[in-house]
Amino acid sequence: MTRDREMDERLRRILEFLSSFQEQSGYSPSIREIGDRIGVKSTSLVDFYLEKLETRGAIVRDKHISRSIRVISNTIKEVFRIPVMGRIVAGKPIPVPASDLDYFNSEDSVEIASSILPAKERTDRLFALQVEGDSMVDAMVNDGDIVIMKPARVAENGDMVAVWLPDRDETTLKYFYKEGDRYRLQPANPTMSPIYIEKTRPLEIMGKVVMVVRQVHPVPLAV
Repeated sequence: MTRDREMDERLRRILEFLSSFQEQSGYSPSIREIGDRIGVKSTSLVDFYLEKLETRGAIVRDKHISRSIRVISNTIKEVFRIPVMGRIVAGKPIPVPASDLDYFNSEDSVEIASSILPAKERTDRLFALQVEGDSMVDAMVNDGDIVIMKPARVAENGDMVAVWLPDRDETTLKYFYKEGDRYRLQPANPTMSPIYIEKTRPLEIMGKVVMVVRQVHPVPLAV
């Protein structure tokens, strides 16, 4: 059994246990009781599995209240595990090494429910990049967010793309436009100017943005 299938099987067992326990007892089991049922001693590992179920929309819970798990769906939703290949700059392009897409461990990935991916984009060729910078904030792409990409070598006007500028060893995330004898890489931030690249200069489109995974950052409390 592959690692992904092992994960799905364990999540199914947890979900089935949560449902049967709640039906019989009227409340949810504790973290330790869940671990005992599936043969896992580490409470942190059980919590990891519960986070996976939350991500898939199968349960909701309040981490600050014990026995607060509520089952939403008894079905494990199909998910796509999309590898996070590296970082992409959404701001002024900065020099990066040729190995830019190898910054992240190959095990890093994000899970996206198939139901929220456009049907035509559901493919195992998708990859993800973590965004650095704030040039695309008006497109709801913030620093630290994850963009889900599909490989592409060409783009149409208005596509949000990851672009590599070989002659400058620079990479950037921008809206793409063809304008006469040049390309315009347009930020979605009124404080920043577009980047113009003459068509005689090399420019490589690495992929198009399919969707954005927002990273929620806690707001510090005033003291």
